[in-house]
Amino acid sequence: MKKVIGIGNALVDIMVRLENDNLLEELNIPKGSMQLVDEDEVQKVALKCEGLEKVKSSGGSAANTVHGLARLGVNTGFIGKVGKDDLGNFFIEDLKRQKIAQQLLFGKNQSGHALVFISPDSERTFATYLGAALELDAGDLKSEFFEGYDYLHIEGYLLQNHSLLQKTFELAKKNDLKISLDLASFNVVEENIGVLTNWVKNYVDILFANEEEARSFTGKEPEEALRDISDKCEIAVVKTGKHGSLVGKNNETHKIDPVIADVVDTTGAGDAYAAGFLFGLVKDYSLEKCGEIASIMAGKVIEGTGAKMSKKQWKEIYGLMG
Repeated sequence: MKKVIGIGNALVDIMVRLENDNLLEELNIPKGSMQLVDEDEVQKVALKCEGLEKVKSSGGSAANTVHGLARLGVNTGFIGKVGKDDLGNFFIEDLKRQKIAQQLLFGKNQSGHALVFISPDSERTFATYLGAALELDAGDLKSEFFEGYDYLHIEGYLLQNHSLLQKTFELAKKNDLKISLDLASFNVVEENIGVLTNWVKNYVDILFANEEEARSFTGKEPEEALRDISDKCEIAVVKTGKHGSLVGKNNETHKIDPVIADVVDTTGAGDAYAAGFLFGLVKDYSLEKCGEIASIMAGKVIEGTGAKMSKKQWKEIYGLMG
């Protein structure tokens, strides 16, 4: 079977369940937001959370996608950077449990992590410290990291590190990998539109975008954006939320219906979608079938809390996939 490796921010999510939103007000973190914090700030936040119930889970967009692929039976690997600390060890052990090959490096800072506050109404608020994850740079990469793989999946949060991404693209193509890129954030797209357009035309084979990201990249609405993107790379995917998704290749276009779900938390939906779609490509399924599996994955992950799924959710996925 074909193999997939991902590259991205190696993070640990520390989920904190709140009895009310007073702590968010005390910390001056807007409810529902994602705030980047420095080392001093994250320590202050952590002190305020002492005594509260916490659940840890490895995270980061590309890592979530790789974990999903591993659960679907695909041979996978991951490139990232962690600190020499307990959180780094936790991230490493989580990869080991899923038999994900590690190309992990160690940084000087503590491991990147996100304190995820879950309000009583299930709204999630993030205080994210990137730490060692942000230290990954072009000089860390080696050609052998990519050897033996067929696909590389890149998270869009790395787009701001131009030298890292350029070397990643070059080494992946040197080793004949197909490159998949998830745009991840519309503001990152806007800030890097020039170099991103060049990369998509010259290196990217599969591009994932939601409506906002597709609009930022092309200036067009979903259907026209899909055509625009598919002119630049081999396969284009535009996710349209509750309306499903659009998949295009050359003149071939498919509208993929969403899976009806009882929405609890939309965190990780895009990462799960990418995992399902790449699984279909690994299995040489049709584009329509790839989209259907992706929709199943996205529909099921939002029925639980966080980007990781329960045994019950996975059982339902396997059943729907037949």
